[in-house]
Amino acid sequence: MTVHPVLQPSIDAWTHSIEAISELVTPLVEGEWNRATECPGWSVRDVVSHLIGLDCEALGDPRPIHSLPRDLYHVRSEFARYMEMQVDVRRHHTGPEMTAELEYTIIRRARQLRNETREPDATVRGPQGKEQTLEHALKVRAFDTWAHEQDIRRALGQPGNLDSPGAHVTRDFLIPSLAKVVAESTGAPAGTAVVIDVTGPVEFMRTVRVDAEGRGSVDGSVSLGPAVTLTTDWETYVRLACGRVRPAAVADQIKIDGDRALGEAVLDHFAVTP
Repeated sequence: MTVHPVLQPSIDAWTHSIEAISELVTPLVEGEWNRATECPGWSVRDVVSHLIGLDCEALGDPRPIHSLPRDLYHVRSEFARYMEMQVDVRRHHTGPEMTAELEYTIIRRARQLRNETREPDATVRGPQGKEQTLEHALKVRAFDTWAHEQDIRRALGQPGNLDSPGAHVTRDFLIPSLAKVVAESTGAPAGTAVVIDVTGPVEFMRTVRVDAEGRGSVDGSVSLGPAVTLTTDWETYVRLACGRVRPAAVADQIKIDGDRALGEAVLDHFAVTP
């Protein structure tokens, strides 16, 4: 038995990103591990801890028994508390301890993925014990790992891999959410068409349409006379969609053509990750 071909792209993307992260953090001195990232409350160390923790859970390791401090301002939901546990338990680990655990986790997880023989629709347990398909679980891990690779790169001032396999998984993972952003979160009226035009290393254009019942859909066809067109570069698109920055902070990277009020409303609801 070999890995199902539907699963291989996500596995390849995860592998590429997690190995890039390992290369980025291995030479860091202690102070660099404390560099703040765009993830609220998380340093480079915290981001790496998060990735280690989720891959350990995917391996079936028990979650740590740990009491979170009460003064973590960025922990505002049960989901955030769940995610913070694997982070806070490693907050006092040294750089060498972090890199050693990361390397060991990569070896174990890579072996598990190489030997994966289940079908894409097999049911697995995800964060908070929620059931999901294996295909979805692997896509989420590939997306999450690439997005955090970019967090680490920005914190360290080492840009790169904006067009890597993980970037393409991320594009395909984020695009469907545009329908909810425009139709539900923004509440654009029926009949509205909004064009999202993304430039750069991962380039695409999508039209979001709101039907007569207020439901949104996304397609790749060109819209003649959309209500508004939002143009930005790939990295800014990702930072907005992942909630790393607010639109006002990157206004010089966004062009709004058409209904400016609608465009600004869409941007205000652009973040789709928890």
